[in-house]
Amino acid sequence: MAVFKLVSPMSQITNLNRFRKQKARDEARDKAGIRAASFGRTKAQKAAEADASARAARHLDAHRRTPEGAAGGDQADGGDE
Repeated sequence: MAVFKLVSPMSQITNLNRFRKQKARDEARDKAGIRAASFGRTKAQKAAEADASARAARHLDAHRRTPEGAAGGDQADGGDE
């Protein structure tokens, strides 16, 4: 004696909007990856580089022999003439 299960092909309701939106998300993610590869760095990498550049500038300014705006910075021998 065989027991048959009756499964209708119409029993599963499929929301096409969900699949359409998922496809759009996947395409946007792929496009973003391509653009990121072509334009280079992430926001965090840009911020880290800007921070390192500012730190290096402060380091150089801190080790100047004469402060900016001080008179007599152009003298080669440092003597009074």
